[in-house]
Order: sequence, then structure tokens, then C-alpha cells
Amino acid sequence: MNDAATTPPAPRVERVSHALARDVALPDGAGTLVLVTIDNGLDHTRPTTLGPSGIAELTATLTTVQARVRAGEVRAVAVTGKPYFLAAGADLTQVATVTSRDDALALGRDGHRAYALLQDMGVPTFAFVNGVALGGGLELALNCDYRTAAADVRALALPETSLGLVPGWGGAYLVPRLVGVERALDVILARPAANKPFTAQQAAEIGLVDVVLDAADFLVESVRWAARVLAGQVEVPRRALDDEETWRAVTAAARARLDATIHRSRPAPYRALDLVAAARSASRDEAFAAEDEALADLIMSDEMRASVYAFGLVSGGKRPVGAPDKALARKVTRVGIVGAGLMAAQIAVLFAQRLGVPVVMRDLDDERVGHGLGAVRQSVERLVASGRVSEPAAARLLGSITGTTELADLASCDFVIEAVTEVLALKKRVFAEVEQIVSPETILATNTSALSITQMAADLAHPERVVGLHFFNPVAAMPLVEVIHAEHTSPEALATGFAVADKLRKTAVLVADRPGFVVNRLLVLLLGVIVDAVEHGTPVEVADRALRPLGLPMPPFELFDLVGPAVGLHVLTSLRADLGERFPRSPGLEKLVADGTKVVQSAPKGLPKPVDPAIQATFDAVREVASADEPLDEAGVLDAVLTALTVEVGHMLDEGVVATPQQIDLCMILGAGWGFHLGGLTPYLDRTGCSERILGRRLLPDGVANASTA
Repeated sequence: MNDAATTPPAPRVERVSHALARDVALPDGAGTLVLVTIDNGLDHTRPTTLGPSGIAELTATLTTVQARVRAGEVRAVAVTGKPYFLAAGADLTQVATVTSRDDALALGRDGHRAYALLQDMGVPTFAFVNGVALGGGLELALNCDYRTAAADVRALALPETSLGLVPGWGGAYLVPRLVGVERALDVILARPAANKPFTAQQAAEIGLVDVVLDAADFLVESVRWAARVLAGQVEVPRRALDDEETWRAVTAAARARLDATIHRSRPAPYRALDLVAAARSASRDEAFAAEDEALADLIMSDEMRASVYAFGLVSGGKRPVGAPDKALARKVTRVGIVGAGLMAAQIAVLFAQRLGVPVVMRDLDDERVGHGLGAVRQSVERLVASGRVSEPAAARLLGSITGTTELADLASCDFVIEAVTEVLALKKRVFAEVEQIVSPETILATNTSALSITQMAADLAHPERVVGLHFFNPVAAMPLVEVIHAEHTSPEALATGFAVADKLRKTAVLVADRPGFVVNRLLVLLLGVIVDAVEHGTPVEVADRALRPLGLPMPPFELFDLVGPAVGLHVLTSLRADLGERFPRSPGLEKLVADGTKVVQSAPKGLPKPVDPAIQATFDAVREVASADEPLDEAGVLDAVLTALTVEVGHMLDEGVVATPQQIDLCMILGAGWGFHLGGLTPYLDRTGCSERILGRRLLPDGVANASTA
């Protein structure tokens, strides 16, 4: 491993967000409004965050303003932010450097002390939400009496529970009072899990903000609106507190849902739910003190440190490690796709929408092409129905995607990607045919999920033009693209792959041409170990529950169902052939695929699909030999999975599949949906002791993605 993987990063000095106060004359001589602007002095590409020094300055500024209020000089107080930001929450890099619970407790108390000044100012307080307001930024607004929001604001959220924290500066107490307990749990638990912030309009619909202003000068119009409130010309209704029975029922249902989905794999959602459950009967001071205690506990937890590590990886993912000079990338003006299946159709829509270039799909006959174009139309219709694409834009999008059976129609494409069946001989033939008709400058890409790209390109006249672009299903939603460097891939082809991924708004990770790349190699191994345990006598329901302590997006057999048992079996078999018996053979899985047996049961929307216990009979019927060992229980299966993953991560790093463990983690977060609380994979292997027990070393330095044990 290189130095980046073994040396802890130096602590970052806080970029202080200043609290700058100025007087604003209210209309019609109605007095003075003091406007406090939160500004870190950087441009709009550097979000405003609130660290200890920034909170201290805010406290000092508001204390000075409060003295003026008491002197009768001020009619109202408002807070706003620099262009495009109110504040993007607490400075997580500073939070993650806290080394004691007492210091963690002080962070919560200091934030509450600052924000309480807005509630106790003595005159009405307003938040003019001019841009992004996340976490502590939104809580800054919630502690004010009234809130305006600019119409173009698209990110209002309390994401703390997805980062191993709770809304710790008033959110858990204030939100249920503003919007009701049921909607509050959507704000605090459900939306962070789905990474769905509110737009200004959505926030106004539920009562998080009071009015949305679509004005050329948002601040001027906000001051005018505030003046009308002060004059009694605008009345802002507030909802009554939900009754005790409703409160209890809603929080009990939320707890049951957490138990069914994350199985106590991480503490933050449960601590947040506890705070909301207690908020109805607690006083403000009691509720804020409880937030402080929860925040202090969570700041010192491994899950929070792993979450901050994961957040940093994802934030930095737009600057891919090892990418060539962008200037080497070739211009893409027309895209060809070989194949017209569902994956090809998804790729076609994404390329046409994001690159804004013509796309042509080619397949062998009119029926296949027709199915592909039908899938394209359905995808575009869904975009229109969701409001993400207008009708005119949809018409232009559909007009830019065509289908053909003629190979010659790809001749004018400068970028061709194949998305045909995962058979090496077929893909080799596709590239051989395409190479004969396209320009020598055309880049050839493959969406293979596991096959050797070096072998795929070996017989071409110009194998250097071939690069791997492994998309994940569903293509539009999954943020990762593995960019694969085959043996002969040229810097120009690789740079083009990265440039295309960037224009598609994907995070690209450079991966060597090794079987399964990163995500499929690890996920298929995980599934292989699960079915191997069943082959050796572990009941399928026990095996399906075994990974609950990880809090993965879905249980293993549901994942098998999602990727398709036949696809999973194919990749498992392929990896076994390439990498050996670490990837086990499963006669039971082979029988399930041969019979087309469904492996999971149905479940209510949003809940995990459990394994169908009926498939136990299939495994029992084809078991070749009785195991001499006792069947594994849940803990044994989990240990077997973690052991296998640890061994494989060691092999992958030794092989140079990626440069660092961090890239493995980024792939697992963005390509497999593994939660921030895990930090991807390697932090979990470190904190459970697997990496030291099996590899003889940590994968990451102590303290990088965990609460340091030093």
C-alpha cells in the first residue's frame, strides 16, 4: 500500500464562517432589521460550514445584537447566507477530530447556546434561506420564528442520521412541532436514508419554511415580507401539537420499521427516534440537553467516524485517483451502442440526455431493435412523469435516439460501447466487426461486468482504443462507473472514458483489468459464501439473516433476486474459473437457475424481501455430500463472509486492482450501496479485527475511519 493508505491525513484547519451583522431599514420607516450573514469568505464552490470558531463568532454577534434589542434599537433580526448557501451544516472534518466525550458534548452545547439566542432574542427572528441549508444550517433557520426560502433552493435537509449523528442543534425537538411527528420522521429518518433533500416548494408544503419567494432580489423581497409580518398584514399559521396517542403510535411504527430494515446495525437512527419520541412532553431545555448527550455519544462512535470518512470519499470522488490528463480525451459527438437490451436502452437514454449527442442502438433484427426503442420510450416517459424532464425536452431526447440493424450505421460514431450478452467470444466478434467500419480515432468501450477486457481486445488491430466502462443497474440512478484499464488501453482511450463518465455525472474509479473488477468480485464472493454455507447445512433463513449486523441495503437472497440468479451464477462460475476455489461452486444455485425458481418472497414496499424457505428443499435435494462439520449459525456465516472478503481485499490490493483501500470503499459505497456507517468495507474489517487477524495489518490507519484506539 502507498503512503496515502498508511498515513493518517493531517487535521484540516477550520475555515471560519463569519457572522457579519448589518442594519437594514424596514419599509415605511418601520424600524431596523439586523441582518446577520453567514459567510466563509470563499466562492460558491466551497460550501459554508459551521465549526467551533464559527459558532463562537455567531454567539458573539447575536449576543451583541440582543443587547441592541434590549436597548430598543432593533425591531427584528434575520439570518441569511452567502450566495447559494445558508450553511451546509457542521464542519464534519472538525467534528471528526474530537478526541473526548467532554469535547463532543461541548460542541452540542455551544451550538444550542448560539441558536437559542435566536429564540430568545426578544424581537421576531427570520431566516432568509437563500441557498443550501443542510443539517445545522437548516437548524439555524428552524430556531428562527419565521422562514422564507428562495424558489431555486433545491437542498433543504437534515441528513445527520445518514452520517452517524442526530439533528443535534434543535432539529429533533423543533421539526415535529412545525410539521407533525409523522412528517418529522420522514425529514429525520426516511429522507436521509434515501438521500432525498427537499426543494423550497416541498419544504413549504409541509411547513418547514413559511413562504417561497421567486424574486430577482430575494433578500429585498424577504425583508418586505418580514415587514408585513411585523405589521400584522401577514399571518403565519402554526399547527397544533399532535396528541399523545398519535405521537406514540407513529414513533412505535417507525421503530418497528427500523428493526425490519437496519436491525440495530447502527445507533444514530434509533437515537434520533428516541429524541423525537420524547420531544412531545420535554421542555425545550430538556430536549436540547438530550440532543447534546446523544450527539456526544455518537461523535465518539466508530459508525460516525466511518460515516465522515465515507462522506469525504464521496465528496472527493469527482477528482478520480490515477485519471490521465483531461486534455487527452477525445471529443464525443455521436455514440453507438451495440445491443438493444434493457441495459443498452438505459445507457442510450443516459448518453443522449447528459452528453446531448445522437445515439444509435444496433442489434441483429428488427424485433430486438423495437424492444430496445420501446424500453427507451418507457424510460423517457418515466422521466416526464417524475417531473425531471419536460415534454419538449422528452421529444428532443427521443428524437436523438435511433435504432438500426445495419452495422454500417455505426461508422460515423466516435464512441461505441458494447452491451451484449456476457460471452467473451461474442464480445470479441462485436469489436472485430465494429473496428472494420469506424474511424481509427473511435474509442471502443465495453460494459462487461466481469470478463477480461484485455482478452476482448487482443485480436484487434488497435487494442489500445478499448476501455472498460462498467455501469451499474439501474444506470441512471447508480452513481458509480468502474473505468477499466486493460493491458493495452491508451492514455487517450482512458481519458475519454473518464471524460464521458464525468459528463454523465458519474463518479469514476480507475480499476485494473482483473476478474470482476471491484464491486462484482466482492459482492459475488459474498453471495457465494452465503450459498456455500447453505450447501453445508445452514438453513436458508439463517443464512439470509446472517448479514444483518452490517446493515446492508438488502439481504443476500434479495440481492441475488435483483441481479438475477442466472447472472449471479454466471459471474460466480466465471470468477471461480479465473480466481480459484475461493469462489465456491453451488449445485443448489445451479438447480434453482435451471428450474427458474423464485428465491425470495414478496414484502411491503420499502421492506426487505425475505428468502423463500421453500428453496431449502432444492439445496437439500442436490447436496452432494454431508458436511462433517456442524452447520454454521448466523454468527458463523457472518464470520465466514467477513473472512472471505478480507482475504479477497488483500489479494486485490496485492494485484493492484485499485491503488488504495479507499478506492475499494468508494466502489462499495457507490456501486453496491453500502452505508456510510460502514465506511465502505475496509473500515468495518479493521474495526472488527478481521484485517489484523487475517492479513496481519490494518487496512487503514487507526483513527482515519474509526474512533482512535490510541
